[in-house]
Amino acid sequence: MEHKIQISKTVRYYTYGNPESADNIWIVLHGYAQLAQFFIRKFHVLDPEKNFIVAPEGFHRFYRKGTNGRVGASWMTKEARLDDIEDNNNYLNQLASHLLLNHTYKNKILLGFSQGGATASRWHQKGNFNADHFVLWGSVYAEDLSFEDDKIGMFKSNNYFVVGESDVFFKDKIEEIKAYFNQQKFITHIKLYDGGHDIDSSTLLKLTEEIG
Repeated sequence: MEHKIQISKTVRYYTYGNPESADNIWIVLHGYAQLAQFFIRKFHVLDPEKNFIVAPEGFHRFYRKGTNGRVGASWMTKEARLDDIEDNNNYLNQLASHLLLNHTYKNKILLGFSQGGATASRWHQKGNFNADHFVLWGSVYAEDLSFEDDKIGMFKSNNYFVVGESDVFFKDKIEEIKAYFNQQKFITHIKLYDGGHDIDSSTLLKLTEEIG
């Protein structure tokens, strides 16, 4: 018989930029088998006086190959997924409350890359960050989301889908994905670039200029 208890757990997150001077706060969620300390380096191209970047790390860490060597993290698996979804939302809510307690920002930006996109989209729907701009990068919305309620996050934010034209997960599905976004009642701006499954620096800079 399965039983459950709730426990406290220590989580870690990494930051880049000056929260005192920044106009923009970014919360960026890494992909599968990445670590936040390395993922945040993708955002070092942004002006640290104007952008404060926060990269939380997923709860679940594991050896990427075998039983030693490089370590990665993930947000969840199919096992006990509903518990993980709730835990992730609670974790990110607590983090956002902490980050915004003594600071206000012109723009709040939530970006989910790869596996992090599903977690980001769930949190954007039900969480407390209330992002002004929501970015799915090399990812799609979580399959369990319902867009029937026009009060959810995507109806209140500027939404972007960013993907490399040679991304191994999307290169044969880009037209299908475009059609999917066009069917939704909220607007999603589609940004394509010449590249693969990664955060492209020049595209990130262009997106930041567009956001303001």
